[in-house]
Amino acid sequence: MGQVGARAVRQLRRLAGWVWRPERRWHAVAVDVLLVIPATLDALLNFPPPRDWHFWVSLGAAAVLLLRRRFPRTVLLLTLPGLYAGSAMIASMVAAYTVSRTSRPNWQKATAALAVVIGSFIPWPVTDFAKESASDITQHLIYAAVLGSGPVVLGLLAQTRLDLSARIAELAVLRDHERALYAKTVLAEERARIAREMHDVVSHQAGLIAVQAGALQVTTRDPQTRETAATLRGLAVATLEELRSMILVLRAAGAGPTELVPQPRLADLARLVAAAEVHATLRIEGLAERALPEPVERAAYRTVQEALTNVRKHAPGAPTEVAVRIEPDCLRVSVRNEAPDGGESAPGLPGGQHGLIGLRERATLLGGTINAQAVADGGFLVQLWLPLADPAADRLPGATAGGVLG
Repeated sequence: MGQVGARAVRQLRRLAGWVWRPERRWHAVAVDVLLVIPATLDALLNFPPPRDWHFWVSLGAAAVLLLRRRFPRTVLLLTLPGLYAGSAMIASMVAAYTVSRTSRPNWQKATAALAVVIGSFIPWPVTDFAKESASDITQHLIYAAVLGSGPVVLGLLAQTRLDLSARIAELAVLRDHERALYAKTVLAEERARIAREMHDVVSHQAGLIAVQAGALQVTTRDPQTRETAATLRGLAVATLEELRSMILVLRAAGAGPTELVPQPRLADLARLVAAAEVHATLRIEGLAERALPEPVERAAYRTVQEALTNVRKHAPGAPTEVAVRIEPDCLRVSVRNEAPDGGESAPGLPGGQHGLIGLRERATLLGGTINAQAVADGGFLVQLWLPLADPAADRLPGATAGGVLG
């Protein structure tokens, strides 16, 4: 008996701790208390004094509702005596609703509904059946079926709503995760393409260094100069080998083959605007004759290309203005389109809204910024800003149109 008593005390402590644990949500406690009140009034109003055991059984059925969230099936069983022997209808209905809100098997929920239906239909004492007509019995059966199945149906609907909400939240998280992964993929592909373009530029310059160093090694008569030229040629050849290995890694990683066609420059913007199938005009201002670094010109070209593509997809027929301004310390590119006039329908081309990710990566690598935003008149504006080195640096020995190699 000592072990049994100790076990019972531990169970009671655990039960009391669950009922009054601080982390339990207070609004849940308030709901349980509010449900106990009508169940208690149900027992009080149906059993006026003097009260017998039927009243206390019904009152106990109301009290155990405080434990319905923790032990839903047990609470339902404890409310049935009050329903069968008394009239604790509200307590049994609440208990059946609670069982249907859980993840229990469906047969248990159907059993809960059936138990409430039977308890509502069978009179107490059972001999009262003989005093009722067939019409009364039929009405009582319909009444009992509604009282027993109604709470269970409501509980199933509430549980289904919670399951759907959880599923929608899960799908939203998965969708955001998928978008993040896709954005990272686009970013990685753009970085790989930039790396391939840098490979073309650096390999070209390194090849020129190797050729010039080889020619100097052959033509010079100074032993020290010949040795220095040989060292430079060896370094250039080693650099080309490392670049070749890097580009092979990029290809293996799915970055695609190296483009062998000439890379676009600012001089190609006129042809791009003319062939864009957009009502666009091009204006180049500032130091138009100044030679710019190749990465800067490619970034400007790609920005205009992506902006015109978006205009063709989302605002067909909208007048568009492409402005390029070359200042002493920066390059500014803006592409602005007005609101579509509705005369032409959008072609419905797919767009993942990730085209600017690669452009933003290019601008960041070059120390610039890019902004894309809607304007008040219903149009859209894309602005690119890229810093430029001091023009005097372009005249330093060893400088090229692609910049000074460091």
